[in-house]
Amino acid sequence: MKKHSKFQGTKINPSRFHPSQIRYLVILTPVVMFMLLPLLYIFNHAFKPLEELFYYPPRFIVERPTLANFTRLFQVTGTSGIPMSRYFFNSVIVTVLVLVASVLISTMAGYALSKLNFKGKKAMNEINTLSLMFVGIAVTIPRYLIVEQLGLIDNFFVHVLPYLAVPVGLFLIKQFVDQIPNELIDASRVDGANEWQIYTKIILPLIKPAIATIVILSFQTVWNSADTSTTYINNDLLKTFAFYMNTLTANTNAVAGQGMAAAASLIMFLPNLIIFIVMQSKVMDTMAHSGIK
Repeated sequence: MKKHSKFQGTKINPSRFHPSQIRYLVILTPVVMFMLLPLLYIFNHAFKPLEELFYYPPRFIVERPTLANFTRLFQVTGTSGIPMSRYFFNSVIVTVLVLVASVLISTMAGYALSKLNFKGKKAMNEINTLSLMFVGIAVTIPRYLIVEQLGLIDNFFVHVLPYLAVPVGLFLIKQFVDQIPNELIDASRVDGANEWQIYTKIILPLIKPAIATIVILSFQTVWNSADTSTTYINNDLLKTFAFYMNTLTANTNAVAGQGMAAAASLIMFLPNLIIFIVMQSKVMDTMAHSGIK
């Protein structure tokens, strides 16, 4: 006789709505709504007129939405020596350069540390692991000394150099490449493929989730950072939009500048939100596989 279970005929994870999912919705819906509050606030805050910005207690929903904050932002920068578009253009160029270079360096280094044999490989792995312990501010002084010795003070490339090394990204890439069977790579070599062909045609297609994670990490780091503009750049023409945004309230009336700062914050936040939405599924794959051998 077949044993009948009360769960028989019920899928564990049905593709369509099923009454068994109600209990999950009851728990998760309030959590999701709570997590959406910061997003709701930053979007509404950017469109608030000046008087609503100083309501107490603060209100999430704007009552009289206006584009005055964005208009004032462009007007103020239009009458200054350097337009906002210059800072924004600098940020876009720096971000693109960092993304391309950091992905290339991390993937090539991850492949070498995982699948190639050479002297010093173990020491390099240990150094990369140790580097995960240090936050950026802890190496500010030695980094500045290196940049100065290289003659990169007031050089546009100084925006790129500090962000080329991504220890977290290299660690994730190596963990991902470790899962690729050695037999697959050996078979490619037997078929006549060189290391560059193995890297481009086998390794890169198989580690796309890890690459997406590096893109997000590098993008958020360089796009939101004003450290290089503050520390290494004296020429305003070379500074980034993140630096400009941080100086909005300092260069204008502290009260009137709040509206422009709110608009600039939304402009800074939107690219982060978009790139994460586009690549979040790949990030989940990376987190699931990075610790699996």
